[in-house]
Amino acid sequence: MYGLGVCDMKSGIAAMISAVSGLDQKTLEKGIKFYITYDEEIGFSGIKEVVEFEEKYPKTIIIGEPTNNEFIVGSKGLIEYKISITGKKTHSSTPDKGISAILKTVDFINELKEFYEKIKLEKNDIFEVPYTTMNIGKISGGTEINSVPDYCEFVLDFRTIDKKIEENIIKKMAELKEKYSAKIIQLNRISAFINPNKYSNKTCNFITEASFLENERIILGAGPVTAHEVNECISEKSLYMLVEQYKKILQAE
Repeated sequence: MYGLGVCDMKSGIAAMISAVSGLDQKTLEKGIKFYITYDEEIGFSGIKEVVEFEEKYPKTIIIGEPTNNEFIVGSKGLIEYKISITGKKTHSSTPDKGISAILKTVDFINELKEFYEKIKLEKNDIFEVPYTTMNIGKISGGTEINSVPDYCEFVLDFRTIDKKIEENIIKKMAELKEKYSAKIIQLNRISAFINPNKYSNKTCNFITEASFLENERIILGAGPVTAHEVNECISEKSLYMLVEQYKKILQAE
């Protein structure tokens, strides 16, 4: 089955509706709730609204993100930043009269890289990538080749393994902000979580809406995992298997 979003995560929604439709609800001791959200890829606005307004959650919540039918019960955390650094513009023939925002940014990033090499040493083997990762995803600055740039901006993220690392990152960013007179905006801060249960003890490196909840969470969806890829697809076999997996969870819970 091919199509934009078929893997991530229309197949999860379809399988949930199919699983519930195929059950005799009179045999269920407890009710069922559906939360169908929006803006999960960038800002998580949908799940944030659920958290703000919901008063009573089910004991177990299934998140239908694609997992190739594997049960996932934990994920890394995420901290995202946008950093802006200013300088003083002048002609490139007289650079000493100005301050290069790009060179200041290079120094900032070099210090950040030294810090990153240290926090990488702390590991948690429950994750496939067992250490905190850092990525600078985009950088831009300056206007032309013959001008010392007075502005530079970049964005980065950390995928964290625990709360201690998260707090160390926040402390380091505060130090660098003061040292370089930088403007730093924290775009997202989501803590890592692990809740091993009877279904699994496996984790994932990506972020899902499960990170915003506090009860028993199961991340379980179809496969192969082709989210955001050209020719996004899932197999028919995986989809029908997912329906049966959802049914078994509903009957057990």
